[in-house]
Amino acid sequence: MRHYTTSKEAMNLPNILTLSRIVMIPVFVVVFYLPVEWRYVASAAIFGIAAATDWLDGYLARKLDQSTPFGAFLDPVADKLMVAVALTVLIEEHASILLTIPATIIIGREIVISALREWMAEVGSRASVAVSYIGKIKTTAQMVAIIMLLAAPPGILMAHLGIALLYLAALLTLWSMMLYLKAAWPDLFPDNNA
Repeated sequence: MRHYTTSKEAMNLPNILTLSRIVMIPVFVVVFYLPVEWRYVASAAIFGIAAATDWLDGYLARKLDQSTPFGAFLDPVADKLMVAVALTVLIEEHASILLTIPATIIIGREIVISALREWMAEVGSRASVAVSYIGKIKTTAQMVAIIMLLAAPPGILMAHLGIALLYLAALLTLWSMMLYLKAAWPDLFPDNNA
């Protein structure tokens, strides 16, 4: 018999933390565009807190056995929104092709993988595109790079280091995308596997 999650069950602590990440997005954007010097550090701190809740909500869901279908849906949505918005404001702030290239690769990969996961779920093969270890390293590099870039105005040494780390994240992004596509290949092209 299938268990359906009630709305009361869905509003557990891990899911509240996930929702808080989505609520932090407009706060982050407003703080980033404030006409004050401390906006860099403050927006980096907000993003850092949001990134920490990403780890914490998953940990608590496993530890407290509070995983829900709603949380499984909402968690990657919150992650992708948070990263896409942060990279978008950074592209505008830096107005540099050096930052735009890796940021575009990361955002583009998220769109491709989201579409692939949705399609694989429809054909009943979602498990074959589960999160890989490379994906976790990529996420860590990406989050640290974004925090560094938010914390420092363009042209500062830390911003240059953040861009270098963002390139590493972009390379890992492409690598993990290839792993996803390789896993999904038999379902994408079933006639070629006969």
